[in-house]
Amino acid sequence: MNWQDSDFCQKRLKEKLARYPLRASALRVELQDADAPTPAELAELHEYLARYNLVLYRLSHQPQASKQQIHYLAQRMGLNQIAHNLCADADSLTSIQVTQHQGQHDYIPYTDKKLSWHTDGYYNAPHEQIHGMLLHCVRPAAQGGANLFMDHELAYLLLQDANPAFITALLHPTAFTIPANILNGEEIRPAHTGPVFSFNPDGSLHMRYSARQKNVIWRDDPITQAAAQFLLDLWEQGSPYQLSYTLQAGEGLICNNVLHCRTGFVDADEPEKKRLLYRGRYLERAS
Repeated sequence: MNWQDSDFCQKRLKEKLARYPLRASALRVELQDADAPTPAELAELHEYLARYNLVLYRLSHQPQASKQQIHYLAQRMGLNQIAHNLCADADSLTSIQVTQHQGQHDYIPYTDKKLSWHTDGYYNAPHEQIHGMLLHCVRPAAQGGANLFMDHELAYLLLQDANPAFITALLHPTAFTIPANILNGEEIRPAHTGPVFSFNPDGSLHMRYSARQKNVIWRDDPITQAAAQFLLDLWEQGSPYQLSYTLQAGEGLICNNVLHCRTGFVDADEPEKKRLLYRGRYLERAS
């Protein structure tokens, strides 16, 4: 894969666009047993990942799968190096739910508010970049809480097709800066500056991005600013290449850290019915 070759990009873009329009549910694979996915089930999971960098799954007979089973399923998809983070549980999966816990409630994922478009770990150091992700639903919200997705490869190709200079700008080592995270006067994480797009040793494409207007600093030049606006327009103008899906109990997704966001939601009143998802972030791509 040569992502800087125009002929390759044009061919890849044509292949990608031919698969749309598409309903997210078309990427869902039924799994009979999280502990023992069949060769056919694994092949289907890998096929969708190869095409879209994203696949959905449903544990038809295990809607209350354990965290151990979720870890095992991730490992079967090549996700072994789970990244711990400030808000993660002891086993490094993160419980995504509305919380008032000190150190969590200041972050949008742990509220019922909408989450803007981003890739996970965009604020991480270069050696801690997130390449794979798993999201598993234990309980959905009473209302709302849909996830929207877009293949980051497609975003790259659309940028390149619109103006190759956009890609040059977003490959620049100072294209995108996340300021330091300061909590109660203490630096939790230093500032990180780097490119939006980069290439992995195996030739695959990686993206670090956030649509947030606060706590994000774009390189101050016209082309970078125009490229950032192009991406914003994809979200705000309702690109036909966005996929939307509301995970239900026993359903989940595995992806190569594609672009995603979340709509706001209304939680149930009863604690045992409130929205709960498990998220795993990984240092390698699903394979």
